[in-house]
Amino acid sequence: MAIKIDTPITAYTVVSAEEQATAVEARKSADVIQMHEKLERPENLHGVTYKIKTPLSEHALYVTINDVILNAGTDHELRRPFEIFINSKNMDHFQWIVALTRIISAVFRKGGDVTFLVEELHSVFDPKGGYFKPGGVYTPSLVADIGDAIESHLKMIGMIQDEELSAVQQEIIGEKRAEYESRQQTGEAGADSSYPAGSSLCGKCSTKAVILMDGCMTCLSCGDSKCG
Repeated sequence: MAIKIDTPITAYTVVSAEEQATAVEARKSADVIQMHEKLERPENLHGVTYKIKTPLSEHALYVTINDVILNAGTDHELRRPFEIFINSKNMDHFQWIVALTRIISAVFRKGGDVTFLVEELHSVFDPKGGYFKPGGVYTPSLVADIGDAIESHLKMIGMIQDEELSAVQQEIIGEKRAEYESRQQTGEAGADSSYPAGSSLCGKCSTKAVILMDGCMTCLSCGDSKCG
């Protein structure tokens, strides 16, 4: 396509291949859709439901988190949480659960780093005391348990990277646990926990798995030790 120039040319520059590539990438970036509060809800969303069973009620809670796929089929494809719903037969907490889900959904749609929600929910403590989940993990409140479900989901879609123990740390923990269990009589372990009976709560991973080993308090779950 020819372009007619009616005015005199006063100056010109030669565009290098690198500059052309940069300009192309800039145009591509401008077309990338980011998460924001005005993003319209698609007809279909991808969702996952998490079951929360607590000793506080005979009825379980079901936490459903729906995700939106941004820039599908491109190099900029992202899966981000869009909304959350919580359902249960127990209607005792209906009002505050509805309020919580609406606020969290609004934060999801706002975009940006929403991982702070996990820490905020984990910091809510029930004045009547928390409870232990299977495996000896302490949960300070039902709200914190909902935070666990959100954390699991954000890890699944890659927004939170799980800090796994190194092979050396896993080997040390395995050796310490085997050594401790070899000293105990058969049947002393707790019925509802995979860790020895009498274990205390770990301040790092909130698991009831801290035992005294060689004069040092050591967690058999995350490896945290008072002796370093």
